[in-house]
Amino acid sequence: MLDRIAEFFIFGLVPLVVGVLVVPELTSATEKTIAGEVTDRERIALPPNAVLSVELADVSLADAPATIIGQRKIVPAGQVPIKFEIAFDPKAVLPGRTYALQARITVDDRLLFVTDTRHQVDPLDNKAQTLVLKIVAPATEPDAVALYGQSWLVEYIDGIGAIAEPQATFRISEAGKAGGKGPCNTYFATATVEGNRIAIGDIGSTRMACAPDVMAEEKALFDALTKAASYRIDAGKLTIADKDSREILRFSAAS
Repeated sequence: MLDRIAEFFIFGLVPLVVGVLVVPELTSATEKTIAGEVTDRERIALPPNAVLSVELADVSLADAPATIIGQRKIVPAGQVPIKFEIAFDPKAVLPGRTYALQARITVDDRLLFVTDTRHQVDPLDNKAQTLVLKIVAPATEPDAVALYGQSWLVEYIDGIGAIAEPQATFRISEAGKAGGKGPCNTYFATATVEGNRIAIGDIGSTRMACAPDVMAEEKALFDALTKAASYRIDAGKLTIADKDSREILRFSAAS
């Protein structure tokens, strides 16, 4: 009798163990998806590092933040039209609520395209969706316009400090040419500007010889230019920083 009781308990446990293992599969099977594609009005080619983010949100309350019930990020985004599919729990879709899809495309965390109108959906109707995004003028665009063609007077050079005399200048064109008058020599370089990022290279100059302290200032200027990674313009001042966001050059706009 004891042997039969032992057999009952040993073999009776097996179905219980198997039942526990299949629970995650049942949860996964309850997910639904909403799919579609994202495009833009301008049909502008996207940079290779563009990122697409699409969200399914409960937007029922106008005076409260939307509640995200599903989202998808595509890295890299590729080129439009971009296909997407968002998985979500159908239990999160409640009667009488309002749901919408919202999307954005970013480049280095800078907003490039965004949905500018509400794209209302029924998450449970299985219809393919098309989101049309609108281009966003980057916040750095006015700076870029101000940067080009302006003659800038050097005020500060990393490793030297404030500069007063002799006056040095810096200028950059939309064609990617840069240069100016150094503390001693005229110099020239190439420049690449993307958003608030800037890279300066291929620096060359005339070969005049000046006083040692002046030549030291000029070398420090050229060294700082080669380390340029980002820039900003504020109140007529141009500031250039290195890859660690440390200020290495400062200029004022020449009148």
